[in-house]
Amino acid sequence: MKKFGIVLGVFVVTCLIVLAIGYSVFKGNYNNFVKLSQNADSKWAQVENVYQRRADLIPNLVATVSGAANFEKSTLVEVAEARASVGKVQINSSTAPTDPAQLAQFDQAQGQLSSALSHLMVVVERYPNLTATENFRDLQAQLEGTENRISVARMDFNQAVQDYDTAIKSFPAVLFAGALGFQAKPYFSATPGAETAPKVQFNSNGTTTN
Repeated sequence: MKKFGIVLGVFVVTCLIVLAIGYSVFKGNYNNFVKLSQNADSKWAQVENVYQRRADLIPNLVATVSGAANFEKSTLVEVAEARASVGKVQINSSTAPTDPAQLAQFDQAQGQLSSALSHLMVVVERYPNLTATENFRDLQAQLEGTENRISVARMDFNQAVQDYDTAIKSFPAVLFAGALGFQAKPYFSATPGAETAPKVQFNSNGTTTN
């Protein structure tokens, strides 16, 4: 009986140690998931902020450009329609998206707007009197700076999501992450030229070059 009591005691102590270790691992992983998820959400908020900044610059840019004589109105319509399409894509701004299709739709709309703006800049090069104005030059500089911020924000978001997804898919976290409500988050796919912001450089005589 005494021997049985010793064995039982060792078993109980061993179970308590295992439970303590398990709880510690569980708690550490859970807290890490929360931290990484919140970081991804924060990076997503920054993505939305810089895209919104670009959208806010467009009306002034279009108004400035449309004042040029004989400017191609179809180009302005293209930009306006692309901006409107972006506004129709609704994503919960409080957290990073979890639906890959929703993020892809958002990215496609933003890509169309980037393309329309790039086309606008190419067309503008044909109007040196317009590109020489202080108002246009200021708007162009703000737009270029915003495009650079967009590239950085997208990379930061992708890195944050990668860190989070790796954590919840690693062992032993993968065994319980889903049950705790931690689901993988999608990230932006690389697109050709996405890392380079559109640029319009000005010569001293007011004309533009690539």
